Amino acid sequence: MTELADILRARIAATGPMTVAEYMAECLLHPLHGYYTTRPPFGAEGDFTTAPEISQMFGELLGLCLAQHWLDTGAPARFTLAELGPGRGTLMADVLRATRGVPGFHAAMEVVLVEASPRLRALQAQALAPYASRWTDDAGLLPEQPLFLLANEFFDALPIRQYQRDAAGWCERLVGLHDGALAFGLSAPQARPDLTAAFPDDPPGTVVETCPQAAAQMDQVARRLRQHGGLALIIDYGGWRSKGDTLQALKDHAFTDPLAEPGHADLTAHVDFAALAARAEGLACRYTTQGRLLTALGIDARSARLAERLTGAALENHLAATRRLTAGAEMGELFKALAVYAEGAPVPPGFA
Repeated sequence: MTELADILRARIAATGPMTVAEYMAECLLHPLHGYYTTRPPFGAEGDFTTAPEISQMFGELLGLCLAQHWLDTGAPARFTLAELGPGRGTLMADVLRATRGVPGFHAAMEVVLVEASPRLRALQAQALAPYASRWTDDAGLLPEQPLFLLANEFFDALPIRQYQRDAAGWCERLVGLHDGALAFGLSAPQARPDLTAAFPDDPPGTVVETCPQAAAQMDQVARRLRQHGGLALIIDYGGWRSKGDTLQALKDHAFTDPLAEPGHADLTAHVDFAALAARAEGLACRYTTQGRLLTALGIDARSARLAERLTGAALENHLAATRRLTAGAEMGELFKALAVYAEGAPVPPGFA
């Protein structure tokens, strides 16, 4: 079977260089050779491990955060409990288990998972078998009602475009061919008033990234929050007004060249949380680190409670998982959390 690299080289030879966004989309979602369509990316057998796979505490605490905000905003009689990019369904399963004891929460919820991959949908269905759930391909198809939404390591996998400043304007970074191999290059300079306004004093050589799909998905989430209320919790690695070349590839839990093996490595980029918040006009936003959020939500007490029943290696693994989620040298500072909710509503737990 023809490898994706051969397909991409032939396409570039025929039609010219492609944008970084086009390259990422092909590598991740090509129907026959895409990373997400051909392999299990999560856990020990995959190429990376997400927070819900590290410990059940992550999903439990976020679920209770959503449930408390639901109570604080009047406990709407019908609402959407949604997740963007649910992976294997682990996060949502932990959320649902943790919120079973919240009076009325499960009776009022409609669980909707935004997932395009048929293979991942099947895994999610297994994880959520006890619950009534349904799937959609896009946030724009979520129900028109109060929305309580999670997006954990979703926006980092959306295709980005990259631009490098020079004296005459902004050159888009492209994927082309050099001696028959995939290689990065630059377009001719173009006028980009939006980039110049956002980065007015940055010198030539500065690289910035945009993510049109992130803006489109965030627009749909924000519109529902404005019209119906609710809360969106977005957790990912990145920063406020992220800058620089952050495109990276991960294979076998190690970084690799993004152009080396198309379709065989996960491609991601840092999330620009300022750009997401900018799409939430008319809504309230709170921003913090994953470590500070989980600590404020009570992870230390929850960890101690779980540790009471553990000994030996199981106890050590549990304590290591707690550190990995919260420590500044691990995920605690690298990963950020953004809460988006109705203006005038109570501040969500953990974000005060």
